[in-house]
Amino acid sequence: MSGRSYQVRTFGCQMNVHDSERISGMLESAGYVPVAAGETPDLVVFNTCAVRENADNRLYGNLGHLYPTKKANPGMQIAVGGCLAQKDRGTITRKAPWVDVVFGTHNLHRLPVLLERSRHNAAAQVEIAEALEVFPSTLPARRASHASGWVSISVGCDNTCTFCIVPSLRGKERDRRPGDVLAEVEALVAEGAVEITLLGQNVNSYGRSFGDPGAFAKLLRACGRVDGLERVRFTSPHPRDFTDDVIAAMAETPNVCPQLHMPLQSGSDDVLRRMRRSYRRDRYLGIVERVRAALPDAAITTDIIVGFPGETEADFADTLDVVRAARFSGAFTFQYSPRPGTPAATMDDQVPPTVVAERYQRLVALQDEVSLAENRAQVGRVVEVLLAEGEGRKDEATGGRSGRARDGRLVHLGPNARAAGATTALGDALPEQAKAAALAQLAALRPGDVVTTVVTYGAPHHLVAEGAPLTARQTRAGDLWEAARETPGASRPSVSLGMPGVGAPPAPKPADGDAPAGDTGDAEHGCSASGCGGAASPETPGSTELTGPVRSAAGAVAGAGAQ
Repeated sequence: MSGRSYQVRTFGCQMNVHDSERISGMLESAGYVPVAAGETPDLVVFNTCAVRENADNRLYGNLGHLYPTKKANPGMQIAVGGCLAQKDRGTITRKAPWVDVVFGTHNLHRLPVLLERSRHNAAAQVEIAEALEVFPSTLPARRASHASGWVSISVGCDNTCTFCIVPSLRGKERDRRPGDVLAEVEALVAEGAVEITLLGQNVNSYGRSFGDPGAFAKLLRACGRVDGLERVRFTSPHPRDFTDDVIAAMAETPNVCPQLHMPLQSGSDDVLRRMRRSYRRDRYLGIVERVRAALPDAAITTDIIVGFPGETEADFADTLDVVRAARFSGAFTFQYSPRPGTPAATMDDQVPPTVVAERYQRLVALQDEVSLAENRAQVGRVVEVLLAEGEGRKDEATGGRSGRARDGRLVHLGPNARAAGATTALGDALPEQAKAAALAQLAALRPGDVVTTVVTYGAPHHLVAEGAPLTARQTRAGDLWEAARETPGASRPSVSLGMPGVGAPPAPKPADGDAPAGDTGDAEHGCSASGCGGAASPETPGSTELTGPVRSAAGAVAGAGAQ
């Protein structure tokens, strides 16, 4: 097995990205190595999402693309895991008999054994556990970023939203002990990380399993005491469980970022009731008001489903009213489509697709308008940006750099970062001498380094800072990134996002900051980014592939949960 190469392709949410890092770590512990660029891997692992109606077609389409490559490489193996594997089980090998291993969400740790057994027996291995056997966070990991890390605080979900299939695939909520969470956070910081994101299907319910309903606020404050940890994020909270002690912890803990992703799903109380969401619009807006009172500069993002069964034009108007009132900096927006196995799929009064599509376009247009206004209000402000690899697809061509501000907004840095024809508050473009000086300063910066800069332009989905950074600080994470580049075969990511690079033509990429058009994300209805198959973070480059999310003016949405 030693020396066999692998590639992990991730679809769906940040929890899947977290799991893929664990899958990569296990494979490397078992002797596998990341595939070299341009080479055909000996093993391709699909970590799948099941929360969208087209998830099945996407997987089987990818498997079909990969079939000729496997046929030409007899020793190659294909494994399918994640939520769709947990749901479809043996159906996968019946539809795609060239798949070697199928494993579920509860038994990630079994993958190396199943791969070896499949090779030895020359037969497909399908093994699905009904309950969590090993907490994924106890497994070895190959982190996709030196500067940032995902830390799971819980798995599973106890909610019963009528549109969501995730609880049946991820199981009941199970919390990690606070000491275990903090030990992982401290270990990440010791390895060079400056930013961590706490993950859970519903972070606000953290602690109930061990009898401490205030545990999440305490955990945020404890993270604030970790030396060297500069940024703490979390995703995703449920409005039902959002309490003022969490708001106080956010405001009083300096390294907790002024950012909140809180799924709305609908602005109609009637629709929320049918969704079995145990809050109403007034409660939601009350939380937004209290967060903004405590953190005036907080960027608040959300998830919204359009066209849920029974949604009337009046219900949809209520949603638009909440969008106007809440002034979200971004939103993951989804057209409802029935998901077999969920109560909503068999509800009466399914909304015609043409009506759903028309409402969806109106919602996107409104959110883009709000996001543009919110981002233009940032012009002239000084922001701190943590540079990251893969955030700006044009950076190599323009000499720029990209990263996230503390509030999660995406920032493109450099005199060439502004879109052609766009004007800034500074008027004309920078003089050539100033432009050259800015490019020279940016050229010395690496992913993981931290800069402060002045925002000169705001677009619906990103900010631009055209001048030279005001300050620039190199970090250990940047040093590690640079050292990895200089070491043959040591490029960091072993996990990547999107269509397989093997056996299929690459899909065209949208321009930097552009929101993918239409309802094409992998996130669950309203589960944009965190543990329920939500929106995948775009910051993970390399050989774990991730699809989506749909970003309607999501700007810098850092995640959402199944809540």
